Amino acid sequence: MEAMRKLPIGIQTFEKLREGNFLYVDKTAYVYQLASTSTPYFLSRPRRFGKSLFITTLESYFQGRKDLFEGLAIEALEKDWIEYPVLHMDLNARKYESLADLRAMLNQFLEKWEDTYRCAEKRERSPEERFAYVIERAYERTGRPVVVLIDEYDKPLLQALLDAPLLEEYRRTLKAFYGVLKSADRYLRFVFLTGVTKFAQVSVFSDLNQLQDISAWPDYSAVCGITREELLRVFTPEIESLARANGETFEEMVDEMTRQYDGYHFFAGCPGVFNPFSVLNAFKSKVTENFWFQTGTPTYLADLLKESDYDLRLLIDGVEVASSAFSEYRAEASNPLPMIYQSGYLTIKDYDKGLRLYTLGFPNDEVRYGFLNFLLP
Repeated sequence: MEAMRKLPIGIQTFEKLREGNFLYVDKTAYVYQLASTSTPYFLSRPRRFGKSLFITTLESYFQGRKDLFEGLAIEALEKDWIEYPVLHMDLNARKYESLADLRAMLNQFLEKWEDTYRCAEKRERSPEERFAYVIERAYERTGRPVVVLIDEYDKPLLQALLDAPLLEEYRRTLKAFYGVLKSADRYLRFVFLTGVTKFAQVSVFSDLNQLQDISAWPDYSAVCGITREELLRVFTPEIESLARANGETFEEMVDEMTRQYDGYHFFAGCPGVFNPFSVLNAFKSKVTENFWFQTGTPTYLADLLKESDYDLRLLIDGVEVASSAFSEYRAEASNPLPMIYQSGYLTIKDYDKGLRLYTLGFPNDEVRYGFLNFLLP
């Protein structure tokens, strides 16, 4: 029976996960909660934390795919299952070395949508004009408001972080493109964007001032990742197998996994969450290695830290700072804390309500080991 339980390693599509009968940590109550409003949302989480899977869960929900949600929390909540036109764009799949690369990626999605909704007559116009036209035509042709889902919106910006001219070109292009989401509001049902960071200084979202950033909201602290309760409820057979393989008891293995992979807090006082990528790979391999770091340190972060005079040794025992020091979403060499925090290398360990100071530290042993042995050098 244990061999028949399929771990969703590398599965980033909800439809594929459900149709393939992979194990799933049910996050659909969050989907229903978010979808009950028409507010545009933004979520920042570290890489390999389940952002793409959550985006595709929203996609399947808004496509009315009731069959994929059988037995999940949302089945008891949703009664209507209305199908909406969905525009889903993932910017993670390309290396952006020039403005032409960014435009090519935008064109790839725009052409697909133009073919779907039979509105290719403005194909020679700018990306933002075509995007606005696609949204309007999708609304008119289906008779329903449009859902826009954008995954890893900041990938081009992160790759140009220290190239000021190129970063400015990307900023102008994406600001105009994402700005359409404000002017097209009358045609939209729901908007959700994800990324590692939310840039403030490049003001990509300055035209989208109604965007609500739920990254640090307590109600959504566990929207990505695995809580301890979810770990025990969904993966007990896998924990037992991992414990046997390592000569430990069930309780000892839970404690070891907690030290190694738990501890991410996206709001002060909220329960911690485990890194899902590392947890699944530990179950698959039967060892508790540093899987998240084996995927490589993000180039943008390494480059930023090389330019910085910040004494990274201060982070080893934790650092006490005001929220403005790490949550203003600024990618600056003079203060790399926001980028280190948003990339998942630091988390909120404590909060002094009287002084309004946060203690930031490594979430777990895996990150501590990776930071000291791979990032710090």
